[in-house]
Amino acid sequence: MEVIACLPTLEDLRQHVLNILCAHDNLDAEQTPLIQQLLMRRGKPCGLRFEVQGPRRVRCSALWVGEEDRILFYDSGGVRFHETRTSEAPDPLKLAG
Repeated sequence: MEVIACLPTLEDLRQHVLNILCAHDNLDAEQTPLIQQLLMRRGKPCGLRFEVQGPRRVRCSALWVGEEDRILFYDSGGVRFHETRTSEAPDPLKLAG
């Protein structure tokens, strides 16, 4: 089943990513910090990398590839466990500003 989400703002995108990552490892989204890092391609912003860290060395991550309108979710072992397609998302070129 393909998940499609409308995430027009950066905050909507962050909240969606945090909820999926925390649900996967039974973490409390209210108390789990979300780390983000800007992804660049040919000197231009193209997306974001997100990560949450939990107890027992749990480290899940997600990649938002703005040009492809999708978010890829990975577990602590690096195995993809979920994908969300975006029908609307922030413009990745405006992330650097």
